Order: sequence, then structure tokens, then C-alpha cells
Amino acid sequence: MSEETATAPAVAAPTKSNLTTAQRSRIERNLAKAQRLREAKLVSYPYKELGNHLGDTQPEGGPSQGASVIKVQGTKYIDSGGGFLLEQPVLPAAGATAGAGKPEDGAAPIIEDDAIAIPVVYEECLECGEPFADSYLFTNFGHSVCDKCRDNEERHSLITRTEAKAEYLLKDCDFDKREPKLRYISRKNPHNVRWGEMKLYLHSQVQKRAMEVWGSEEELVRQHEGREEKREVGKARKYNKQMKQLRMEVRSSVYTKKTHAIHEHEFGPDTYNEEEDEYTHTCLTCPYTETYEKM
Repeated sequence: MSEETATAPAVAAPTKSNLTTAQRSRIERNLAKAQRLREAKLVSYPYKELGNHLGDTQPEGGPSQGASVIKVQGTKYIDSGGGFLLEQPVLPAAGATAGAGKPEDGAAPIIEDDAIAIPVVYEECLECGEPFADSYLFTNFGHSVCDKCRDNEERHSLITRTEAKAEYLLKDCDFDKREPKLRYISRKNPHNVRWGEMKLYLHSQVQKRAMEVWGSEEELVRQHEGREEKREVGKARKYNKQMKQLRMEVRSSVYTKKTHAIHEHEFGPDTYNEEEDEYTHTCLTCPYTETYEKM
């Protein structure tokens, strides 16, 4: 048994002289890599040495915070570790006097929580009655309906500005100037992206605005009928004008244009003016007067 143990150390790893050039270069690279990793782990916090060189800059905070809190010209900052310094107001520790505002060594500073509490206002859904904090219709159109009750096909459908003006006979001032102004969302024109953006309104809000303008649906129907009659009269007038022009161009004999007859003067007796040595006669059918001289 002792002989086996004595012979075991005889099988040893190859010495450095037996290594090849490639093996030695790989070992050197691994050693250099390990040395760099060790040095990176042992690098001190960069702000620790900052206080030794700058008199007005020194690290603050106890061992619990490390060197993450620093003081620069009387203002305390927290190093976020990403290249930014976050300013935080620090309250004096409990029991500290007005002159001694600095915390004791090893004691963590008291950070003031200056966050503003924003109250969340809940709206009541007009469809189901449940409260909600935010929804698509409320954010874009101010319509208190939650996303669960949203109906894009019928009740909460959208309509373009052009279609709304044609269907409800509204003007631009009814959309932009009449209070409250109708809210809309802008979308690219699906027919041509080079055209202007479409303004999409909530159909129910446009219908409500039309009732405010016209008063009732019956009045809106009467306005549609009146404009349709004017449109038909305009079409008939345009048609008759085109047909009249066509008759004049095709058969001038069919169309007789009325013209005024040429007036011929019928003069009365002549009147002689001795001072001027002139004769004057006046037309019997019109007030035209002619003066002349006789040779």
C-alpha cells in the first residue's frame, strides 16, 4: 500500500518547460483577464477621493448608504449610478440643534419625501354605472364611458367633419367656436396619405350639437328638404341655360333673338337763329335736337 502511495506523486502535471507556445500564451491571457476582474472589484468609489482634492465636496452618509450620497457646495445629491445626481433635501436629525444640522458619523441622513400626492378622480360610467379612472372615450372626447362599455360600431361610432357637416347641416363655427368645443382625434386619410388629416368626432356628440343648433329633428328635416328644393331649381335653371345655348349653336333659325328696332328721327319745322345764323329742328318722337347751317 505504501509503495502505491509513494509512486503516486510520480505522475505529475507537465512542467512549464514542457508547455507549448500556444498553451503558455493562453495561460498568460487568462491570468491577465483574472487580474483585471480582481482590480475592477477592488476599485474604490470614485467620490471617496473627491473630498480629498476638493475642499467643498465631500462624501456624506453612513456605511449603510456607502458613498451614494454626496455634498456639493452645501447641497446634497444622491448618485443614481447612471451618471446622474439627484438632488434631495435633507432634514436635520431628531434632537439636533439649529447650528448642528449635520448628522453624526455613521447615522443615515433623513430624506424628505417631497412627492406630491395626486388624488385620483374616478368617473362614473354612463352605461354601466361603475367608476373608472381612465378610458379611451373619456381621454379623447370627454365622454364618461369605460372601455368595457365602448361600442365602436353603433353607440360610440366616429364620423368625419365633412360627413357631419353634410348630414347635420353644421358650419365650422358650430364645431370650433360654439361652447363647449367639440373634441376630435386626427387620423391619416385612408384614400391618400398626401391629403390633409381627417378630423374624427364622436357621432353622439355631433348629433347633440345639431339638436342645439336646429332645435329638433323635424326642423333639421325641413332644412334638408328646403335645400333639396333649391338644389333642384338650380339644376333645372342650369339645364335650361345649356339647352338654350345648344339651340343657338345648332339651329340658329329655330331661335329668334329679340332685338330693338333702329330709331329714325322725324324732324319738325326749322327754326332760324339770326344772331348765330343757324337753323335748329327737333325730332317729333324723341327729344333729340339738331343744329346746322345752310349754305
